Amino acid sequence: MSPSFTRAYPFVMDHGQGCWVTDVDGNRFLDFTAGIAVVTTGHSHPRVVAAIEEQAKKFLHMSGTDFYYQSEIELAERLEAKILPGTPAKVFFTNSGAEAIEGAMKLARYASGRPSYIAFIGAFHGRTFGALSLTASKASQRRRFAPLLSSVFHAPYPSAARGVTTDHTMQHLEELFSTVAPPESVAAVFVEPIQGEGGYLVPPDDFLPRLRELTAKHGILLIADEVQSGMGRTGHLLAVEHWDVEPDVVCLAKGIASGLPLGAFVARAEQMSWPPGSHGSTFGGNPVACAAALVTLDLLEEGLMENAAKVGAQLQDGLREIASTHGEITDVRGLGLMVALELKTPDQAAQLVQSAFERGLLLLTAGTRAVRLCPPLVIDSDEAATGLEIIEAALG
Repeated sequence: MSPSFTRAYPFVMDHGQGCWVTDVDGNRFLDFTAGIAVVTTGHSHPRVVAAIEEQAKKFLHMSGTDFYYQSEIELAERLEAKILPGTPAKVFFTNSGAEAIEGAMKLARYASGRPSYIAFIGAFHGRTFGALSLTASKASQRRRFAPLLSSVFHAPYPSAARGVTTDHTMQHLEELFSTVAPPESVAAVFVEPIQGEGGYLVPPDDFLPRLRELTAKHGILLIADEVQSGMGRTGHLLAVEHWDVEPDVVCLAKGIASGLPLGAFVARAEQMSWPPGSHGSTFGGNPVACAAALVTLDLLEEGLMENAAKVGAQLQDGLREIASTHGEITDVRGLGLMVALELKTPDQAAQLVQSAFERGLLLLTAGTRAVRLCPPLVIDSDEAATGLEIIEAALG
């Protein structure tokens, strides 16, 4: 396999159920990664598995680019109603988050007739060439791949943890507008409501409303990358809902189908008015993945979003208590089950992940020195408490 894959520790998956996974040697682990925030409803949720089996017995594939089938249409209708409520919208299905970003980039240029994009330092939008041009989280992701897409500009992402205020960000955007990126040339601003790979950074409360106001003023599309923060992870279906902001386009993937490969971008109908042939996908909106996504939405609406908010608050409270006696922890932050603790050095973050693995807890890093907690949304209070105990023991 390609050596480009990152392997923090030698976990080899055999099977899983809920928040628990077992490796090929029979060792059992509590999973606080959810396959990088993907298995929203836990590993092999019985209702998701049943929906997959039922659809698989009917047919596995019939490309949604050229044909119709019920699961794709039903999912599009539900997303249209939930993602941009009260606004006529259209949906395009993809296989991944990067594909959703790429499609949104194409749509933004088509709809606006403008060439440029703005994103933020610390952003992760994917690794394909267009998405990578927006990505600005780690040099290793971009090294030796230049030249990337031109006319992409970056501004600092506001975060108390980084000492960057919303005023600072807005001043930088205005500077871009007055120098290298005139606003009439900017098709879209791409933003993660909470930065994922950048370190689970939560912006100040005034950031997204002010960004929405600025983009509307200049006729620039605001595109929310909810690939990691969406699908109930923060306690709302979308993270932008915490700030009462409605973007023009929303990109989804990761948790949308509880582990099956599926992504989507949802745009106002007036924006997604491109003609047949403008964009397509052989596998996007696969019927089996759509069946899993429909059940995922059911489960989110039946209580998993509320559970994410409740157990996420428990995790943050527990981490802050641990931080009070561990000086190497410099910050605890997040919303819902998108939580991070930050340490003083990258080595300390890596060591925590390794030590937790040795004690039966799966974690991942984020940013340069943060450790992310993104367990399945089915996690209960006892499992959260167990995870906190292991983290405290792993810190020593």
